[in-house]
Amino acid sequence: MLFAGTPFALNRIELIRLLVLVLLLVFLLVGTRRLKLIPGRGQVVVEFLLGFPRNSIIIDTLGEKDGRRFMPILMTVFFVTLGMNLTGIVPGLQIAGTSVIGIPLIEAVILYVVFIYAGLKKNGAGFLKASLFPPGVPWPLYILLTPVEFVSTFIVRPISLTLRLLMNLVAGHMLLALCWAATQFFLVTLLFTQGQPLGLLGLGTFAFGVVFFGLELFVALLQAYVITILGAIYIQLSLADEH
Repeated sequence: MLFAGTPFALNRIELIRLLVLVLLLVFLLVGTRRLKLIPGRGQVVVEFLLGFPRNSIIIDTLGEKDGRRFMPILMTVFFVTLGMNLTGIVPGLQIAGTSVIGIPLIEAVILYVVFIYAGLKKNGAGFLKASLFPPGVPWPLYILLTPVEFVSTFIVRPISLTLRLLMNLVAGHMLLALCWAATQFFLVTLLFTQGQPLGLLGLGTFAFGVVFFGLELFVALLQAYVITILGAIYIQLSLADEH
């Protein structure tokens, strides 16, 4: 859509991602610029939006000390995911920035690297040993258990984080697109243009579109919560004393 034929070419999904980035930066800069002891309405909204992932996800999962340590990364993941998800229901945009694999993959890789770093930082090689050779297991079982633990911990986790976010947003986008396209076909083409009673089916597809719109809003919020809390849980597991 911009700069076609150059190394800086931008398509629609990339422009949406840049828009979300700019809006997030403006919101955070403006919202936290003049904080007061007695907050106004705007500050209450900002404090609520910042407080939910901070307290309900990060601090509750990692505790105060480790929560503060990893808060910048986890808060960034939460708000970037939420902002990118919500563009899927914004008229004129109508596609989530996370419905193409780039953003989900980058976030999953970042959380994976932080998970490995946190474990190695605190427990050294003992982190890898405890992950691959769980204590209390008869040693012959390690022949079967260790490959399973390796695949589960070091391969499946980043893949599952990526696909869980990506597929939910792709599915929601396709359902909404199908409902709105069907509504346009039945109401505009069949009923209003051709006068066919079959076009009344468009009322049903429109109702389904409204329902899926609400569902997609819920999924956008839920998936931001899920990827953030899973990232926090993985970090907490890597910091556990048994490692």
